This record gives sequence, structure tokens and C-alpha cells, in this order.
Amino acid sequence: MARTKTKLFAGPRLRQLRQRESLTQAALADMLEISLSYLNQIERDHRPMPHHLLQTLCERFSLSPAWFNDTREARAVQAMRETMADPIFKDSPLSLSKMADFARSSPELCEAFLTLYSAYAFDRERMESEKNPAPQLEPYETVGNWVQEHDNYFHTLDCAAEQFYETLNPQDGALAPALATHLQDQHGLAIAFDPDMEARGLVWRVDYRTRRILLSHNQPPESTLFYLAQIIGQLEHGQLMASILRREGPKENNAIALARVYLGNYFAGALLLPYTRFLKTAEQTRYDIDCLRRHFGVSFEQVSHRLSTMQRPGSEGIPFYFLKLDIAGNILKSFSANRFSQARFGGPCPLWNVFRAFATPGQIQVQLSQTMDDAIYLNIARTVSRDGLTYADRPRQIAIVLGCRIADGRRTVYAAGLNLEDHHLVVPIGPGCRACERDNCSHRSLPVSGRALDTGNDARGVVPYRALPEKHAK
Repeated sequence: MARTKTKLFAGPRLRQLRQRESLTQAALADMLEISLSYLNQIERDHRPMPHHLLQTLCERFSLSPAWFNDTREARAVQAMRETMADPIFKDSPLSLSKMADFARSSPELCEAFLTLYSAYAFDRERMESEKNPAPQLEPYETVGNWVQEHDNYFHTLDCAAEQFYETLNPQDGALAPALATHLQDQHGLAIAFDPDMEARGLVWRVDYRTRRILLSHNQPPESTLFYLAQIIGQLEHGQLMASILRREGPKENNAIALARVYLGNYFAGALLLPYTRFLKTAEQTRYDIDCLRRHFGVSFEQVSHRLSTMQRPGSEGIPFYFLKLDIAGNILKSFSANRFSQARFGGPCPLWNVFRAFATPGQIQVQLSQTMDDAIYLNIARTVSRDGLTYADRPRQIAIVLGCRIADGRRTVYAAGLNLEDHHLVVPIGPGCRACERDNCSHRSLPVSGRALDTGNDARGVVPYRALPEKHAK
């Protein structure tokens, strides 16, 4: 099904780009070969951004089309809603429309405010528990923000992985022996299995003294394949990753180290699932994850993660968000190519189908959910935990959820049998109870923050308190 084209109003983003490049309106209009008045209308959102100008800007300034859409704005508004729910802001509430204006007109100031609040919240928590000073942001938060700024797509690295696959040209799609042969021929490294490696907390290690790559013998084939791709990326494309980090990566040492690990994993995923071949097969199978994992010989999680990265300019796949959680609700990975954003503070909403997945291990759970901004998503959730190796083994219980907007969901096999026009069974999903304003939810675990509560005796709701409207909050 062809994707419906919508008008793109990107005035603030265009103005931000022009100011970043120190260009006047006249200079940019001349570069784009349009009139000054036409450019002014686009910057003021009086006219939409035409497709040919979008392509020209992306090529001229090495940007993805996603840079100009409103996904960052939507995520910023969601983060603002959660942040402003803190009681510290009870005397200075902001309406949703003002938050949206703030995120649209001053994105850098909005991000600075959110970073400052995150540092404050972390410092407050640390001081209460340990009485120690806290850093502004944890390294993993810095890397997560950096990855999200790129919409989880790194063009040069993705293309390098795809080119390597095509040069390797594995016979009959047998990638594992092709990678092993390449490592032996080009680097003199043989593959060996070490039964004691897992006891030392390792899954692979390169022993340059004996010229061997030591692998854990208990790993599934798709994991071993991923490890070999990681090693090739480290050996042959380390300079490319380093240049990406020098040019646009985080600046703090620990964040740089984590970002380097992320890029290594990104290269490995892009090598196992080369962009053009993978996107073509995904569209042919209507994004059937089980069909894709069997076709490419990889895991359910590897396919799901790769689907969240398919944002190559001019050849975009469905924009998915991807989250990986443990059974306690801790978010282990979070990437989004659409407007969806996870809760920044507190746990995820228990109504999410990712938690139902733990009750049906190995089975796919499909759900239509509606977020606080009224967007409806098609969510696909499944556990991806491995089985225990011994009676004493305690494998981590993990589940993932992959989601896309309902309009894109029509292009997937997971929409089969669903009435996408009937929204009566759509599940309302909140950003965590602290920022969720739905009073009629029996799953609420604590009141919404920053609002006055009604606990009167004349009525009792599904929870023993109701948040009063904002005008009564003071």
C-alpha cells in the first residue's frame, strides 16, 4: 500500500538550520534558487516545505529528511509534560499548547531545560540516598539522546556495512562461513570455542598471541554470527566509527566509550541485514518478523532492532520504535524513528502489551494503543529470553516491543484481522503514572504530580483520588 504523503511544515527547523550555518535568508534563498518571500513564508510555516526543496537541503547539508519532521518536537513535548508534572512547577503550570510552542520555536532551549531538569532530578535522588554530588547526565543517557538525534540511523556506517556484504557475496546466503573465511584470509584469525569463557563473563575474545577468535560454545548461531560481524567492524571500520565520534559524538569519556560500543553493534546489525536486501524482503513479507529472521538466519530481536533503523534518505521503511525491557520494567534499549517516546521518569505503563508477553513466552502479542497525544500505534511484543542452560542457570527474562503509527501498520502482516477503523478496543497508554492524566485508569499506582487532588466523600472513583483540573491546582 502506498504511503500517504502529508504536507511538511518545517519552518522552525529550516530557520534553525539557516542560523546554524550562519546564512541570511537572502543567501539561503539564492542557494535554493527560490525567492526571498517564498523562503520567508516557509520559515513562518505559512507554506509547506516542497519535496524538491527538502531533497536539495538534505543533499546540500548532509541531513536525513527525518531532521525536518516533527518527531523531535513531539518527543520534546512529551518530555516537557512529564517534567512539568513535578510538584516543583505547581505554581507555574504550562498548557500543552505553550509546551508545543516552546518545543517548536526554541528546540535548543527546550533541550537545555530538559537536560537541566534531568540533572536536578538525578542530583536530588542521589543526595537523598547517598548524600553525594551527581553528574549532569549518566553516560548511557547522553548516548541515548545522541542516537535519538540521529533517528537511530548512521548513513556512512550503514552503507559501509552494506558494501562489505556485497563485496563478500556469501554463497547461498551462508554468511557465517563467509565471515569466518574472511577473518582467516584477511587477518589470520581462526575460530575456536572456549568452554570456560562464559564462566569468566565473556562471549568472545580475540587472542592475538595465538591468532584465534575465542567464542563461547553455548551461544545460539545467530549470536555467534553477530559476534563475528562485531569483530570485523572493529578490525576494518574502527577508523570510520572514530571519525563519526570525533565529528558529532558525545564529549565525555564514558559516553564516548559507550557510543563506540553502540556503533560497533550498529555495524554488525547492518552487515547481517544489509539495507537494500533487507528492506526489499521486509516489504515483500509485509514486515513479518518470523519470515525475516528465517530468511536471514538471525534472531527475532535482531530483525526487530534493524527495523527501527530503516530511515535511509529516499529509501525509508516504516518508521518503528523499538524497546527492550526486563520483567521488572527496566528499559534496556530504546530507539524511535517515529513520534513515540518513552517515559523519562518512572516505569512504563502496565497496560502495554510488552508486559503481557511475559505471560505467553515466545508468542507474539499485537495491540493497538493510544498515547497521550492521541496518536494510535500498532504494537508487536514478544519475549526473546533464552532457555536456561542448567538447573542453576537464571536467564534474564526479556521482552521487546516494536511499534508504528496505525497508518503504517496497515502495511504489516500484523494488521490482518484487525478492524483499524474501530477504535473502541484501542488501549490507552500513558507515559507513566506520574505524568498520566487519565483518572479512570484502575492500573494507576500513584497520583499525577503537580495537581491538586479531590479525595471528597461524596463519590469514589476507580482510584481513591482524582486530580482536579489545572485551574484548581493552586
